[in-house]
This record gives sequence, structure tokens and C-alpha cells, in this order.
Amino acid sequence: MREIKNVLICGIGAVGSIYAQKIQNFSPDSLKILVDKSRLEKYSKNPMIFNGKELYFDYILPDNRDFKADLVIIATKLNGLNDAVQNIKNFVKDDTIILSLLNGVTSESIIAKEYGWDKLLLSYFIGHSAMRDGRFITHDGTGKIVFGSKDFDKSNELRVKEYFDRVGIDYEIPDDMVHALWLKFMMNVSTNQPSAILRMTFGEMNSNEKFLEFAKKLMKEVQSVAKAEGVKNTEIMLDEAFEDISKMIPDGKTSMLQDVLAGRKTEVEMFAGAMIEFGKKHNIPVPYNQFMYEMFEIIHKNFESAR
Repeated sequence: MREIKNVLICGIGAVGSIYAQKIQNFSPDSLKILVDKSRLEKYSKNPMIFNGKELYFDYILPDNRDFKADLVIIATKLNGLNDAVQNIKNFVKDDTIILSLLNGVTSESIIAKEYGWDKLLLSYFIGHSAMRDGRFITHDGTGKIVFGSKDFDKSNELRVKEYFDRVGIDYEIPDDMVHALWLKFMMNVSTNQPSAILRMTFGEMNSNEKFLEFAKKLMKEVQSVAKAEGVKNTEIMLDEAFEDISKMIPDGKTSMLQDVLAGRKTEVEMFAGAMIEFGKKHNIPVPYNQFMYEMFEIIHKNFESAR
């Protein structure tokens, strides 16, 4: 089993920066951060600040051909995914493993179209939200990468496990990774979206009975779609989701709420947008997600008018 040494990270926002600084502390010579020319200039002059400390990385441009990665971690926003898929091309070799830490359940399929499922593990980040304000990011250290193989070949899973153990990265490998991925999707659809519209923290969500009733309606739509997609044990997903949501830090804000407060375009396409497409595919009504989608169209239009 080939040991993971060289790592490429694409995206050092709220999640990517957590693991970039961890890996750099472990082995700075083995880490590269993929950027375009504009971000190279931006980060060189004004580095990201993580928990009060400026982050200086070894940046690399997409046209570089001297570095090959054993592990690629994609932690961009949805609107940066297609560029990331193309920009990592020079750094992917036959046995490279790719992890996508994007929210949702569609990013791996997009990446697999270019590189094949044999290089991909299903994965996501879960934990207390990292708070981002411009280039300032704060995180209390509570979080882990959940990952696993889509099929029965566990060799890449074992390589990543061994590497994370060496670096000291917290992780979980579920028995059913597909179920776990859809459970995270259910949590995002039911809390990320309405919290951004209502501007509520996790504490406010968990203490508001009416909010939880509404979240349950969004969850049920995900549950129906997940069952149609062949996800196992969908009947327990609502209880699992509410249990996980109850553990979130009370003053934490979802990523979509942070985007709305900062005037950034949200990832609604990854949540309600994906749910609408799944609904069409399986002829399943998703009216609550349709409503969410239309609300964010209004929010995005308002952002455009303010510019």
C-alpha cells in the first residue's frame, strides 16, 4: 500500500484552512495550495488569518507540472468546483486519491466524470462551524472528516486512514458511507437554507419549536428522495439528523447564513437546486425546497441590486 506523502489542497476558506494548517504543521514540505494568479497575489499580500495566526503556504499555479499529489482535497465553494476539477489535472497521477469536502451529494459525481470513481472517496466535514469574516477564520477545533469508499474496494480508504492517523486529523469511517453522506445532506437542506433566510444561529434553531417543525418538512423531502436513490435505512434518518443538529454549538452560524450576512452568493444550487432535480428524476414533489430556492433567488437578486 503506497503511503500518502504529497498533498494538494484546492480552496482555503472556512473548511480548507482547517486542514491546510494541520497538514502544514505536520509536514510543510509535502503540502501545496492550488491557486490562480489573482489569489496568489491576494494571499501573498493579505494572508488568511486562522485563529489569530497568519497562514503562509507554498502556493502552486494550475500550469505547474513539477508536483504530483498522493492526495487532493477539494474544499472550494460550489461555484469554484468546475474550475477546481480542471485546475488539479496536472497534479493527479494513477494512484492519486481525491476527497471533496463540499456540501451536498453531487460534487463527487462531477469529479468522477473527469477522473473516475476509482480515485474518489465519498467524504464531508462535520463539526462546529468555522466562522469566516473576510480573511479572518476562527474555529474551535471541533470537527472531523467523514469518509469512506463507495464500493467494496477499501484500499484508498486505508491509505487515507493511515495518513490522517499520522497527521492527527480527526475522522470517522462509517459502515454505510452513502447513508452518512445523505444524512449530512439532510442536515444541510433542513438547517443551512432556512437559517440563512431567517438569520438564526444553531441555538436559536434548536430552541424554536416552529423552526424544528419546518425543518422536519424539509427533511421528509430529502428522506423520500434518498429512498428513491437507493439509500439504505432512510427510516431512521430524521432522528439521526435532529440528534446531530442538537449537538451544534449554540452561537454557531451555518455556512449559508455566513454567506448571506457577507452578501455572497449562496450554495442553494447544491441543496434546494439538487433536490428539485432529484424530484424531477423520481417524480417526487419537493414544494418546501422549491420555496427555499425561490427565496434565495430573491436574496441573490437583492445582492445584485446593491452592487
